[in-house]
Amino acid sequence: MPRRSILLFAAACTVLAAALAGTTIAVVSSRDNDRLEGEVRSTGTPQVGGPFQLVDQDGQTVDQSILNGKWSLVFFGFTYCPDFCPTTLNALAATQARLGDQARDLQILFVSVDPERDTPQALKTYLALEGFPKDVVGLTGTPEQIERVTDAYRVVYEKVGEGEGYTMNHSTAVYLMGPDGKFRVPLSHDMGPEAAARVIRQVMARG
Repeated sequence: MPRRSILLFAAACTVLAAALAGTTIAVVSSRDNDRLEGEVRSTGTPQVGGPFQLVDQDGQTVDQSILNGKWSLVFFGFTYCPDFCPTTLNALAATQARLGDQARDLQILFVSVDPERDTPQALKTYLALEGFPKDVVGLTGTPEQIERVTDAYRVVYEKVGEGEGYTMNHSTAVYLMGPDGKFRVPLSHDMGPEAAARVIRQVMARG
């Protein structure tokens, strides 16, 4: 990948991270045993999320109303991803386990940034792999539909290489959305299942 392309993509990711960090949450620790470690405090209402229309792994049309009435984790990636995507999906499966009964109120949406290869059937096969979360909703669409949903969620992505062996660079935040369909907090892909479950519980308790 050309050095200029790497630098531009890194800069875009940095801007995205700064925008989210500046308007979303702070995770703090407390010495008070009566308070939870890693308490989440909202500091604003970032413009993350919005209308979309995509297709799920069963070929059914899905729009933003899928977020209504349930807590949702929205994650962007692609089925040929060699590291971040499978690692994050494995971590989300562990997070589900730690949430226990509360996991029933939480759905996971995996949105492809690679519509060229990620057909509904490809998503269905991929998301059925052992170790991934149960009942993940895989979403794909036309390049134009993917561009609209990634713009809405401030996701940065870029095709790298040519031919069958190309890959996709993409931002890796996981977005926790409320039952009202609105953004709550981003979760880092590497924060770990224990920390992720703790943050999710705290945000759920706030509503």
